[in-house]
Amino acid sequence: MKNNCTGMIYGALLFLLIVTQSMMETTAETWSLSPATGSDTAYPVITPNDFEGSDSERINQAITTAATSGQKVVIPKRNRSQNGWRDLWLLDSAILVQSGTTLVLDNCRIKLSDRCRDNFIRSANCGIDISEIAPLSDIHIMGIGSVLLEGADKPRATGDSAKTLRERSYGTDAGVPEESQTGDWRNIGILLAFVEHFSIENLRINDSHGWAISLERCAFGRVRDIDFASTGEKVIDGVSETILNQDGLNLRQGCHNIIIENISGYTGDDLVAFTNILGNKPAGSMESTMVSGSNNRGEGLDDIRYVILRNVRGHCAGGHHIIRLLNASGLKIHDVIIDGLVDTSGTGKRSRAALKIGDSNPRWGGVTPLGDTYGIIISNIMSRAEHTILIAGALSESLITNVMKYDASGDPITYESGMENIRQVETTAVSALVRPKE
Repeated sequence: MKNNCTGMIYGALLFLLIVTQSMMETTAETWSLSPATGSDTAYPVITPNDFEGSDSERINQAITTAATSGQKVVIPKRNRSQNGWRDLWLLDSAILVQSGTTLVLDNCRIKLSDRCRDNFIRSANCGIDISEIAPLSDIHIMGIGSVLLEGADKPRATGDSAKTLRERSYGTDAGVPEESQTGDWRNIGILLAFVEHFSIENLRINDSHGWAISLERCAFGRVRDIDFASTGEKVIDGVSETILNQDGLNLRQGCHNIIIENISGYTGDDLVAFTNILGNKPAGSMESTMVSGSNNRGEGLDDIRYVILRNVRGHCAGGHHIIRLLNASGLKIHDVIIDGLVDTSGTGKRSRAALKIGDSNPRWGGVTPLGDTYGIIISNIMSRAEHTILIAGALSESLITNVMKYDASGDPITYESGMENIRQVETTAVSALVRPKE
């Protein structure tokens, strides 16, 4: 009797295992996701494994379907591709997020294919030849567990719109007829334009083709727990190739009411940048690094303002800047808090500056007038960069406190543009310290 019971139990367990395995590998996987930690309520979700086509097509079909039903879209680790199950999602074109999209990346790896000349993720309101960009809202991109977005093995293009392919920045489209011979906004990893009430969180982005994340005229959002890994070069076919403009996170014209926190890693260019400079290309142009047009709408609409940046732990592997504020030609940056920067470069290549404010380069309009960059609170900065805080433009009505420069010569604050471009900037607890040699 005992052996019969054991056999029955073993048979039941084996049947349960087979059923469970079958459910896991069904062509129409069902996923549920708790809306908050500790919640017992599970919302139904949509997965691209419910659709047919390429990986990009299936993900975008899931997003379109979810837009009408209000469901979340979950990209799981396991991909039921045309060639069978695999632990990789390979993009030939961008994932396009719409208003009301909650895109959950669940322990997955997403990679750009060598055929792709596009973003990882882009707001669906913008793109090639879209000159009028309708605002979107309530877009949330969230990673769960270990989520990796990585560039192509052989990118078709890299760098910004000022970089010629192969001459300055790598790209297999170099010399290809009818293909743009410079970089552009398609090299940006995650690109949102005119989006309000958004979030991007818990992602790793490796070997981006240009800026990893760029926000244009976005508001009321949060970016947090983002880790970057790029060095400004990549070994391709045994040769070290240059990849320029590998910034981490960029805020562009008109961004406001945004919280950025817990940024880590290293990049080939600035780790975090607030870049507010004019251009002359219209929205939708492939000759620009801004998809929404780098113009000035006036009346302060395109100022970068009301931003909190805190807890940055990283460095610029390319020797540029860890944080950079750059505005010119009447575009302003104001009401910004920068709290907490730890330089993680160690004994590696020093960054030019931990924080650079402004620039005298005439290409961007030179030193800004007093009053164009103001209301900046900077606190808790420690770095071994060549300059801890480098003021290369104008700064007014601001506060700098708790700054430590270590293991590098010079003052903790460098007034490169001269004291005549400084007005009512208070500094406290600012020190340069050198550790004794062991």
